[in-house]
Amino acid sequence: MRRDPRRDLLAGLTVAVVALPLALGFGVSSGLGAEAGLATAVVAGAVAALFGGSDLQVSGPTGAMTVVLVPIVARYGPSGVLTVGLIAGVLVIGLALARAGRYMAYIPASVVEGFTLGIALVIGLQQVPNALGVPAPEGERVLAVTWRAAGAFVQAPNWTALGLALGVAALMLAGARRRPTVPFSLVAVIAATAVAQLFHLDGATPIGSLPAGLPAPSLGFVDPTQLGSLIAPALAVAALAALESLLSAQVADGMTVGQKHDPDRELFGQGLANLAAPLFGGVPATGAIARTAVNVRTGATSRLAALTHAAVLAAIVYAAAPLVSRIPLAALAGVLIATAVRMVEVGSLRALAKATRSDAVVLVLTAVATVVLDLVYAVVIGFVVAGALALRAVAKQARLAETDVTADLPGEHGAEEHALLAEHIVAYRIDGPLFFAAAHRFLLELSDVADVRVVILRMSRVTTVDATGALVLKDVVQKLHRRGIAVLASGIRPGQRQALDSVGALDLLRLDGREFATTPEAIAAARAHLHGTGVLAPAPAPRPRTATEEPSR
Repeated sequence: MRRDPRRDLLAGLTVAVVALPLALGFGVSSGLGAEAGLATAVVAGAVAALFGGSDLQVSGPTGAMTVVLVPIVARYGPSGVLTVGLIAGVLVIGLALARAGRYMAYIPASVVEGFTLGIALVIGLQQVPNALGVPAPEGERVLAVTWRAAGAFVQAPNWTALGLALGVAALMLAGARRRPTVPFSLVAVIAATAVAQLFHLDGATPIGSLPAGLPAPSLGFVDPTQLGSLIAPALAVAALAALESLLSAQVADGMTVGQKHDPDRELFGQGLANLAAPLFGGVPATGAIARTAVNVRTGATSRLAALTHAAVLAAIVYAAAPLVSRIPLAALAGVLIATAVRMVEVGSLRALAKATRSDAVVLVLTAVATVVLDLVYAVVIGFVVAGALALRAVAKQARLAETDVTADLPGEHGAEEHALLAEHIVAYRIDGPLFFAAAHRFLLELSDVADVRVVILRMSRVTTVDATGALVLKDVVQKLHRRGIAVLASGIRPGQRQALDSVGALDLLRLDGREFATTPEAIAAARAHLHGTGVLAPAPAPRPRTATEEPSR
């Protein structure tokens, strides 16, 4: 993409306009205040833009991170959140150095969509106290907090706050449909603030005083006695910062032509951003999908756009803090409710739900776990369930099919010998993976085969073999040997020999030279075995094979 500084400056200014109410809202929603949201957007936004792996990524406070931070604030207080941000920054840098960014591609789409849906629900529910104009009830579970806030509203309704929140949300949603390029979030917040000031609405509680500038960097919030107990929440924050940032960078790549982010460098930049933000009182940050999308759509071509966004927000902090402090909390709640609604991509959800039943199950399970439990638990649960369902689907591809041996008989044989061979030799073709999730299901059926003298295993269509599959195969061969049934194998691939050899299965198959490259060779050996045991009469000399006859494997 050709760089254009003028377009970058314009894109950065547009993103800053969009980001201002979001930064204020997420700061308030996190429990650290609007100034924390602004500090995060300025500091983390600038650092991630300079050192990240995407030219178009915009970073700052996000709704998903806010969801994680609320219970941390309730348990450890604001200083605990700042310390968690520092630890998470170190952990994310560690992920970058371990080159873990590439593994983002392994997260199923159903988990990502379910995660996004759950986050949208939680963000919306978290805004209920401010939207209803009631004090935020204590607690970590968003459903319980929402229920208590609704109860408080019933006892003492604040129609002013509810009207402002719904009005802001409605203007944003309706305006985005008709004029998607207009920053209706800022328009709606300015309008709500003007109405509250002009009519002296007592029910519209303002943000309150903001510092006219960023605080001096400090580590005074670190309490060494708390470090041990903050490791677990820091792991959750680091996991979310990495996941959301890489997902956002992928979205930016998908919206452009020729852009490709460096996932490990992006993690490094996000780690540095999370190290820097707490020093200035900021909350942990991630790549912000919505702001990144605005950046791309408004024509950004380089990191200059994201840096401009951070610089504009810094100018607002220093020059317009008194005005910003008058914004009603209910108006910010309306902004976040509209943001939560716009996060839900109904088309993507419908497409995934229709794709397979497994995708639908994983999507719903991840979304429910996000609301009821915890974001990191939700991703882990979704990933584990998706993996289990995928294993089941792969295991179903493994099949054991009996095949006709007479078509591959070498030489000329009479009808009577054909009948005898078909009666005493049975061949099975194994298709698909021979591994722990499938081997027991179908291989043990072989143990019950009856009234035959020779079993031929055609293995050229086996796609993979693990230790469990090799052990089960060895067990089956041993059982058949004990019953006096000879087991011959054909078509074993070179890449599968190590697993079979390591557990001794290959030695059993090689017993008395019973492993063959092709099925006709195995059938010829089976026929010789029947002659040797007296089941068949001595065979005539075989007809030489012509050059046009291709052996089947």
